[in-house]
Amino acid sequence: MSSLFDIAGRRALVTGSSRGIGFALARALAEAGAEVILNARNAAALDAARTRLQQVASAPVHTAPFDVTDEDDVRRAIGDLGAVDILVNNAGMQRRAPFPDFATTDFDALLATNVRSVFLVSREVSRAMIERSAGKIITICSVQSELARPGIAPYSATKGAVRMLVKGMCADLGPHGIQVNGLAPGYFSTELTQALVADEQFTEWVRTRTPAGRWGQVEDLAGTLLWLASPASDFVNGQTIFVDGGMTAVL
Repeated sequence: MSSLFDIAGRRALVTGSSRGIGFALARALAEAGAEVILNARNAAALDAARTRLQQVASAPVHTAPFDVTDEDDVRRAIGDLGAVDILVNNAGMQRRAPFPDFATTDFDALLATNVRSVFLVSREVSRAMIERSAGKIITICSVQSELARPGIAPYSATKGAVRMLVKGMCADLGPHGIQVNGLAPGYFSTELTQALVADEQFTEWVRTRTPAGRWGQVEDLAGTLLWLASPASDFVNGQTIFVDGGMTAVL
């Protein structure tokens, strides 16, 4: 059975992976034997992340600094990378404001980073996957793909769009042997959410709202990621798997 989860030697590109959840996902793939390609816009941050990751990786770790929202940059970078067996669309951003006060520029930035990037990178990577009749595309969604909270309506809209993009890509790419699925974290404690974790009132809300009674830890994502990246999920397509401690299952 272990061969079903074997991804040793596969080449995996993880966008937005110099820190936070993206780095944790890249680490899980590297520890499982995949050849990982880290991506972000900041080359120095990527080099630092590669140094950290190479300490636990059994295969080479590479960096690919490019802007996932820029069509020409994406096309150039993916062309230079060569074959990618596993794509993890992780790059994303958040903006908060009451809906009447939400700036159009912030809305446009959310669309570009959270939706346009998934479209651009997946489109370029999928072309070579089609030629090989194999590939895994995993897109990081969110509990906000299903639920909404005050102050983040545009963010929720982008994550809902990404969830439907996963289904649409499944319809187009599934016949070519490519599996496209979403991985939707709940509320996770990372370096980017420390202000929320430190907010006792908000943390209490997370604990009472989540049947598991706690914040997620990045290690909680590893098992689902490796399943979606491996042959074990070859008949799973177009799905969004919520890793949220049960939050979306209860009122």
